Amino acid sequence: MSATPATADFTSAPLKRTKIVLLGDQSVGKTSLITRFMYDTFDNTYQATIGIDFLSKTMYLDDRTVRLQLWDTAGQERFRSLIPSYIRDSSVAIVVYDITNRASFMSTSKWIDDVRSERGSDVIIVLVGNKADLSDKRCFAKKSHNAFEFL
Repeated sequence: MSATPATADFTSAPLKRTKIVLLGDQSVGKTSLITRFMYDTFDNTYQATIGIDFLSKTMYLDDRTVRLQLWDTAGQERFRSLIPSYIRDSSVAIVVYDITNRASFMSTSKWIDDVRSERGSDVIIVLVGNKADLSDKRCFAKKSHNAFEFL
């Protein structure tokens, strides 16, 4: 018998773990974004995240398999002291604000500062304006959302 070359087997390759932490003020929709991504559903009822929630999803990409760890943080001020430990070994920080709440947008600089303090420049930061379905209640013009001018 002759040996034949093995084909690529995604199950035998080690999984690359990517930790993604979602940050932002209370009620900006961090949990809703994760729920939509994980289950493709949306729930109109609001329930505040207490502390942290953690979900995991395996993604099969062209040449590798990636395990995404999604960390859903509480936006309430009383949980702020816990945030640095959640950011510590993250690869990506998604900072979320509510387009109908100007204060949540102004707070994004504070959240980004927290990420930079903990991770320096060794992290990808994504700024997300959420609740686009409520654009008729938008509290400021789209052009004032220019993150590069603001941050």
